[in-house]
This record gives sequence, C-alpha cells and structure tokens, in this order.
Amino acid sequence: MKIRVIGGGLAGPEAALTAARLGCEVDLYEMRAMVDGKPRLTPAHQTTDFGELVCSNSLKSESPNTAPWLLKQEMRRGASALLRLADASAVPAGHALAVDRVEFSRLISEAISAEPLIRVVREEVTTLAPDPVYALSILATGPLTSDALSREIERLTGSGHLAFYDSISPIVDAESIDMSRVYMAARWDKGTADYINCPMDRVEFDRFLDALLEAEAAEAKEWEKLDYFEGCLPIEVLARRGRDTLRFGPMKPVGLRDPRTGKTPWAVVQLRKENLRADSYNLVGFQNHLKFGEQARVLRLIPGLENARFLRYGQIHRNTYICAPALLDENLRLRKQPRILFAGQLSGVEGYTESIASGLLAGIYAAALARGEEPTPVPRSTALGSLVHYITHADPKDFQPVNITFDLLEPLEEELRKKIRDKKERHRIVCERALAAFDAWWVAIPHPAAELRR
Repeated sequence: MKIRVIGGGLAGPEAALTAARLGCEVDLYEMRAMVDGKPRLTPAHQTTDFGELVCSNSLKSESPNTAPWLLKQEMRRGASALLRLADASAVPAGHALAVDRVEFSRLISEAISAEPLIRVVREEVTTLAPDPVYALSILATGPLTSDALSREIERLTGSGHLAFYDSISPIVDAESIDMSRVYMAARWDKGTADYINCPMDRVEFDRFLDALLEAEAAEAKEWEKLDYFEGCLPIEVLARRGRDTLRFGPMKPVGLRDPRTGKTPWAVVQLRKENLRADSYNLVGFQNHLKFGEQARVLRLIPGLENARFLRYGQIHRNTYICAPALLDENLRLRKQPRILFAGQLSGVEGYTESIASGLLAGIYAAALARGEEPTPVPRSTALGSLVHYITHADPKDFQPVNITFDLLEPLEEELRKKIRDKKERHRIVCERALAAFDAWWVAIPHPAAELRR
C-alpha cells in the first residue's frame, strides 16, 4: 500500500523522498498546477515549483554550536534530502546557509522526478476520509493550506485549528543599489563579508522611522486577522513598539563596524544575496504589510537604496497551523486518527529548516509504520527531538509555533551548569550530547539507513 503525502512545499517533498528511499511507494499531491496554460497559485506563491521559498532564502546560522547549526547537523547525519540540495544550491551569506531559491526548487523537482517510487499528483486534496489505496497520509500543506482542506482538518480534529499571519521581505535589483553608500561585511566578521550593509546615522534613521510610522498599510482582506507570529513581525509593527526597537532588531548595528570610518553606525539595514549571480538582494528582516507605493517611498530613504528597483515588495500571507499539543503524539501522528501524520509549519514548527526537519521525521516514521513497525521517536536530548517535544507537549491554551532554540533542548545537569559559567561552553556541551544521542538513535532504529544515503 502507498503513502500519500499532501503538500509540495518543503516538508512534503522531504517526507516523500525519505519514505521513497526507504522503499515505500508515495503519491505526492500538490494543488498548485498549470490549468489551461495558466498557473493556479496560492496568495503568496509565484510559481508551481516544489520547495518554493516565499519569504527569506536563508536556512539560518551555520556557526558551530548554535541551535540552528545543531539542527542541520542532525539532519545531515540523518541524510536529509532537501538539506543536501540546499547545500548544493548555497549562495554566499556569511555564517548562514542561504540558497539560490530558483536553483533550490529546480533541484528538488529534479530529485522527485528521478525517484521511481514517487508519483506526482497535481490536484487539491479536500477530504481525509479513509482511502483503501493509502496506508497512511502525511499532511504537509504548510501555512497556505486551502480553505477546503482547512475545514476538513477542523472537522477531523474536532478542536479547530489556529492561524497567524506572516509577511514577506522585499527584494531589490542589485544594479539599482548605490554601492558608494554601502559596505560589505558580516556581523562580527563571522564568515565571509557577503552582506551589503546600508549604514544610517541618527538623523537618517529618525527620518526613515518617521516615514515608516506614517506609511499607509495595505488593505486588509476578509481572511486577515493580523495575528502575527512574534518571531516574524512586520517592521512597521516593531517600529510602533518604540523608537529604538528596530535598532535592537533587524536594524541592529552591533558587530557591523563600517571599514571606511572605523565606527559602528547608528543603525544598519542588511541585504542578502538571492542567488549565485548576485543580481538581486533581499532586505533582511524587512517583512512588512505596507502598500507597494508606500514601501517604495519609505525604503528608498535607506542609504544606497535611493534609486532601488524592487523586484518584489513585501506582502502578507496566511500561516495556518494545528494545535499540535492537543492533537499529535511524538511520532507526529494524529492521536485519534493514527493513519494521519502532520509535518511542516502546519504541525506547529516555524521556519524552513524546522519544516524540512519535521518532514524528514515524518518520512522515517511513516516508512516504519508502513512496514508494520512502531517507530522509535528521536531522543528528547536532540534538536530534532526537542522540536517535536515542544509541539507535542506545550500548553495547548497558548501554543504558538516555534523555531529551534537552546531553550527547547534539555538543560545541562544543575551541578554541571554551576561548574560551567561560560554560555558558549555550555552550548558546545549540549550540542555534543545531542549529536551523540542522535547517532545512537540513528544506528538503533530499524530502517535500512544506507538507503537514505543514496
């Protein structure tokens, strides 16, 4: 019997490729498709490609002994298909892993096409009723789950589902950036100097902030509740929290000394490459919900962007997720309907890497279940296990999606914490412990791990 994977974003293809490499037949459903020569898309997507990144192109830090690095290291050891493709399509981004979004999607599509056990079905799934064709279903429809499937999930879970709203950062044409006004650097000189930094003095910052606070927001649509995720707030929302909020957030100048003056600016806007050609850059952390004309007016107040050509403006889109602590077990199965697994942002994780990670686990768990085995959950002491532990054990009353952080991982024993005062050393030990636990789990679980190395 087959496994049905619903969703062609990040978690879905990862789950499909993982289950297929473990010997399972997989039908991968994606509602975005070409219909009568025209693309049928979501409110945020621009293509029908697998793995399209609608926000940033960054999979976060590669600095050793950070939480995002740890998660990716576990995924690499677990032979994550999409992380391998992200590495293959990486663009220079200092100490972060960022990808050429077009090449990344192309490689994912190529991998899916090359896998003989995966059949792609370009149609919308609207019912989750038992189907004799499928032993299991993995729901990975992401933040833009269709209205029809959302209603079906609500019916199936009996407890409803939650939603918050995310914003997309603008992208500018590289040729329109005035390079005489900016400088190249990475924060604290970590990694290579791949970021364009637009420095502001206090007068320039105050002028920008006043314009931002006065800018007109885009018109809200009926489905918008504007219940934003705290980790991805629009810049205008941050600005309203205080005049220095942006300077301690996305415009933080710390560690970005201007080599031309030897001084640290009052505020900095960072631009990150979108692709290897370096012909476009996104404004890091500048997601917003302003009218396009207002965005152009305000963002052109940033030094170096006075004549910027915007290839994409910031936008808002719906981000749907279930109340996982009330619904899922540690194998990502719906407790009341164990033939259904959830993965990706729909399951309550937040972020590209976290979504891929949950897809990896869902694929491994589903393959075990299809073989008639009970999956062995990844250990709590790992980054992967900590992420799943949070979404399945948090308080359902105020559950919110989460990125991987050290706060989620098991702390060191009290005696060791008292002995080791240095935070970096503590993090190193936590990472060392997590990777050892992951390796032990990986060797012990009953699946042909060698197959995942293909």
